Amino acid sequence: MGLFDKKEPETIEVAGHALVCPICGGTLFWSREAQLNTSMASFFNLDWANKSATCFVCAKCTHISWFLG
Repeated sequence: MGLFDKKEPETIEVAGHALVCPICGGTLFWSREAQLNTSMASFFNLDWANKSATCFVCAKCTHISWFLG
């Protein structure tokens, strides 16, 4: 499907609040998972053991907001 999981961006809620882009005020986002690689894990080929984060990419300005957990 390409770079983003869904074809159309959507509104996102985080901790009971609508996500608003801190840069442009946009309210539509694409979501995707990203792995948080560390140099030590990469050195030993253990990238699979690194944590991952959920990223929301603003559909208006492409600012990326990262969330752990």
